[in-house]
Amino acid sequence: MKADRPISEILSTKRTVRSLEFFPPKDDAGVEALRQTAAALKRISPDFVSVTYGAGGSTRERTAQVSKLLREETGFTVMPHLTCVGHSRDELNSVADTLHTSGYRNIMTLRGDPPKGETEFVPYKDGLRYGSDLVALLKTRHADFCLGVGGYPEKHPEASSASLDLDNLKRKVDAGADFITTQLFFDNAVYYRFVDQCRARGITIPIVPGIMPVLSLKQIKRFTEMCGASLPPKLITRLEVAGELPEIVETVGNEWAVTQIRDLLAHGAPGYHLYIMNRAKSALALAAGLAA
Repeated sequence: MKADRPISEILSTKRTVRSLEFFPPKDDAGVEALRQTAAALKRISPDFVSVTYGAGGSTRERTAQVSKLLREETGFTVMPHLTCVGHSRDELNSVADTLHTSGYRNIMTLRGDPPKGETEFVPYKDGLRYGSDLVALLKTRHADFCLGVGGYPEKHPEASSASLDLDNLKRKVDAGADFITTQLFFDNAVYYRFVDQCRARGITIPIVPGIMPVLSLKQIKRFTEMCGASLPPKLITRLEVAGELPEIVETVGNEWAVTQIRDLLAHGAPGYHLYIMNRAKSALALAAGLAA
């Protein structure tokens, strides 16, 4: 199997890098729907796509299935997510070997969330505690892996301070991370401040902004509560005025995302990563808006 192009190499071209995130469906019907979504999104020609691992590593088999589908049927460069959750060191090495043999060279490297129903992260038996540990393990196992890591512009919910959170991010970078993708945010000033803070800590790798087009006020409030992000009052007001009309809400969400992305690119962001919730319509509308 031909090896994928490292994302770090794509980022080094200095052009706008565009990527999409998929999550593994729960059943075969969902996989078929995702197949159709992916086919529709080929017209966007993303530089790469990522596939999440699921809360508590619960979708690891589906992650492999969807990654293979996106890679072989659509020709996307695929970056599977991998977490520490539910894996021993030996199991993680085995997963790394399987991915490498299959030609994958890019992995989104995360500690992962506690399994459903648990509030505290507890390392698996002979497993890893931190994302930086996983970065080090993967780089030791296969030095040619290109590893992405997550960054939280408004602080990881579990971190006791923004300063400590930046220390943890620096450890992941020092362990061998190649680029950072941020958690979602809706105020670009948050991203610019985060980048400045990272650079002041000696973090020099690319920091890709993660953008989520809003599909509903209820949904986005739930997401932001989970990840510690904030919603600007102006955006909340617009969504409240849109009320329960999905098409109007999506229009508001896409217009906000388009404005964000244009401003980010104008200020030197290396590209953008879209959290599209497996929805082709929103991503295509956003691409059309950016092309206007």
